[in-house]
Amino acid sequence: QVQLVESGGGLVQPGGSLRLSCVASGITFNSYAMGWYRQAPGEERELVATITSGGSTNYAGSVKGRFTISRDNAKNTVYLQMNSLKPEDTAVYYCKATHNSIRSLVFWGQGTQVTVSS
Repeated sequence: QVQLVESGGGLVQPGGSLRLSCVASGITFNSYAMGWYRQAPGEERELVATITSGGSTNYAGSVKGRFTISRDNAKNTVYLQMNSLKPEDTAVYYCKATHNSIRSLVFWGQGTQVTVSS
């Protein structure tokens, strides 16, 4: 059974930092590209950042320079370090695993809430 379990969300003041984690089980982790997505109320889910098995990264323009995605293949974990948080970063953040070869093989986590507010 595949599981992606996110943690690390919460309430933070503008300018603050949070580190999200996503632990994967039931998959061969290094066979998957990993990504973070977010969805604000009333909005479409959007890409935040992705990282390939080899460590290449890609960021949405709105978070570039503030967020950093990384992965630890030994721990089956992907991280999202979020700095200089803004109220517009408020959303539910989801972890996604996409198989390197079978692009239709996709798994999602249940999401973790991030709220940026004073």
